[in-house]
Amino acid sequence: MILTVCMSPSVDVTIELDSLNIGKVNVVKSKTLSFTGKALNVAIGVSRLGGEAYATGFMYNENGAMFERALDKEGVPFAFVWNSGRVRENYKCIDHKSMLTEINDVGGQVANEKLVELLQMIRTLSSRSDVTVISGGLPRGVDAGYYRELFRSVDPRSLKIADTEGAKLFAALEAEVDLVKPNLEELESTLGREFTTKEECLAGCYELMNRGAKSVLLSLGKDGAIITNGSKNYFCKSINVAVNSTVGAGDGMVAAAANMMRQHAPLEDVLRAGVAAGTATVTTFGTISFTKEKYDEIFKSLTVTEF
Repeated sequence: MILTVCMSPSVDVTIELDSLNIGKVNVVKSKTLSFTGKALNVAIGVSRLGGEAYATGFMYNENGAMFERALDKEGVPFAFVWNSGRVRENYKCIDHKSMLTEINDVGGQVANEKLVELLQMIRTLSSRSDVTVISGGLPRGVDAGYYRELFRSVDPRSLKIADTEGAKLFAALEAEVDLVKPNLEELESTLGREFTTKEECLAGCYELMNRGAKSVLLSLGKDGAIITNGSKNYFCKSINVAVNSTVGAGDGMVAAAANMMRQHAPLEDVLRAGVAAGTATVTTFGTISFTKEKYDEIFKSLTVTEF
C-alpha cells in the first residue's frame, strides 16, 4: 500500500481562456473544479496505475465532503484529521499557448492538537504501508520544521518520499528520506542558484543527498528528468506531445515513481515511469487526469540513458 499525506488540500478552479489580459474583462472558455491537493493527486494517480493507495492529512468541515466523494469515485480509501473552516481555493488560468498563471490561497489554520493527531495517524497508517508520500505546503502558521516531525513519524519499514521545497525540504531531509522529487524551479529556489546543464543539475541533486536524501528524482519539464542515488545517474528525455495543461504533472510523476518503488523496481524504471506519468498528465485538461492506457503507451516509447 502507498500512503499519501496531504497537508494542504485545495479546491482547484482551472480556467481556460484564449488569453489572459491583466486589467481587462476576460471571457472563460471552460472551467473545471477539482477537489485536490498534491498528495491526494498522488493517491489518485497510484489508483489509476492499478496500485493500492490510502490518503490521509488535514481536511476541513465546511467543504471536505466534496473531497471524500472525489476519492470514493477514484476508489481511494481515506482517513483525515478534521478541522474547522473551509478548504482553500486555487485558481489556475491557462491560455491558448498553454501558459499557466496560478493564484493560490494560503488556507486555514490548524490547532496544535490537530498537528499531534496527524503525527499519530501517520504512525498507525504507515505501519501498513510500503511507501509513504508527504508533499505540498503546510497550513498557515505551521513551521517548516513540522516536515521533520512528519517523516520521523513514518514507520521505518516504509519507504519515504518528499515532494516539497525550501525550508520544508531541508527539514524533511533531516529525517533521511528515500526519494525527493523537486522540479528544476524548486531546486533552484531551494539551493539559491540557477542550473543550466545536466551536470549542474546533477551537482544540485548531490547537494540534497549530502543533506539526507538517498535518491533524487529531478523533473526538467518538457526536457524529461534525471534520477540519481549517488552511484548511478540516469536521464530520460520526454517525448513531444500536445500540451493541454501542466497542472498535476509533478504529482503524476510522484505517483508512478512511488508505484515502482513499492515493487522494488530498478532506478531506471522509477525514472521511466515518472516521466511517462508526467507526460501523460500534460496531454489532458485537469489536475490529475492521465489514463493507464496513455501512461502505458508513453512508457514503452521512452529511453533511459546513464550519464
